[in-house]
Amino acid sequence: MTAKTIGFIGLGAMGVGMSKKLLEAGYAVCGYDVDGDAMTKLVDAGGSAATSPALAAAEASLLIVCVFSADQAEAVLYGEEGAASTLAKGATVVMCTTMAPEHARAIATRLEETGHLFIDAPVTGGKRGADEGTLTVIASGSEAAMAAADGAFKAMGSRIYRVGDAPGAGSSVKMINQLLVGVHVAAAAEAVALAARAGADPSVVYDVITHGGGNSWAFETRVPNILARDYSPRGVVDIFTKDLGIVADAARSLKFPLPVASAALQQFLAAAAAGYGREDDCAVVKVYEQLAGIDVAACVGKDG
Repeated sequence: MTAKTIGFIGLGAMGVGMSKKLLEAGYAVCGYDVDGDAMTKLVDAGGSAATSPALAAAEASLLIVCVFSADQAEAVLYGEEGAASTLAKGATVVMCTTMAPEHARAIATRLEETGHLFIDAPVTGGKRGADEGTLTVIASGSEAAMAAADGAFKAMGSRIYRVGDAPGAGSSVKMINQLLVGVHVAAAAEAVALAARAGADPSVVYDVITHGGGNSWAFETRVPNILARDYSPRGVVDIFTKDLGIVADAARSLKFPLPVASAALQQFLAAAAAGYGREDDCAVVKVYEQLAGIDVAACVGKDG
């Protein structure tokens, strides 16, 4: 086991940027992803590619998992050629995957039983934050685990919050973040689509709103892509069908009403059902466009 070696599983839109920041900070990174093109990007940046999760973890003192779902996290750790089978005792697993708090606790228990440390550490900040090393890390774990991951966190993020000692706390806070982001993205799409239907120039509306009290980070970052018809994936619709589903499941178990988040979830489900699941999350606007018979981007420059 090499002290400066990090295993990284999940080199998607965010994972590849995070791994590059680790390389820039002087770590050796051995990565694995089912997408060969993603591993090529890591190798081109100076990392090395493994042919299985087990090989990615074999020489690592720190293993970062940044896959889509809890099921995928379970598979890369404990499935065929899973990382847990080769990860050295005493090594730390950093779980950046967004999942339900109970899933984070269950994975932590299994790892702790085999002598591994665990940090529940979802991140937020999107692809841009990953590429620039400005992610917000929402971490919960022991003092020893946090110390082991401190340098890596500082390489990948500009804000590191330790929100608790035990796994599950990080995922709970990330769940609230995703509730808000999902609602804000759906609301931004709804607002700009209504503007187009009402005959207002969406580009003028964008300028006004981003300098007024109705602005949000989601409105500011998603609407330009809608106006440019740019739905290349940064964060995809399917992320919010998953993450708002986590929110809905938690609320149901807590007997807590979620009228606003539930409405947003239905809009993302409608977008996924229409075939837009792998497009950028701002493609939720297409649901409104289809229902209202409008094209938001085509309304740019028009008034009345």
